[in-house]
Amino acid sequence: MPEYLITFNDEWVPPHTAEEIRAKGVASRAVMEEMQAADVLIFSNGALDRSTALCSVELVDGKPVFTDGPYVETKEHLGGFAVVEVPDDDAARYWAGRLATALDWPQEVHRFRGPGEARRHGAAR
Repeated sequence: MPEYLITFNDEWVPPHTAEEIRAKGVASRAVMEEMQAADVLIFSNGALDRSTALCSVELVDGKPVFTDGPYVETKEHLGGFAVVEVPDDDAARYWAGRLATALDWPQEVHRFRGPGEARRHGAAR
């Protein structure tokens, strides 16, 4: 079954009060619970922005060089995401629409080109 990444960039999120963000969290967790009940959710996380970037890494002279924080030229930052395994594009669009409705900000859907690699409880997926 195909896997899809549903994501939003932090820059797409307008300013919110702490109370509004808490309400969005409740609404998005309800959608995540629906995804779990439908057995389509592989993994989700969020609350990512420029402040959560630990480091950047690039290859220099054949060796990885780490720099604190995000890559200096990065204009967009991942805000949150969900990886779902659903039968088709329409199902992925459905779940992205549920998240866009719950959060009231845009979502983007990507179809992975092939099966990913993951280890769950020590076993290959």
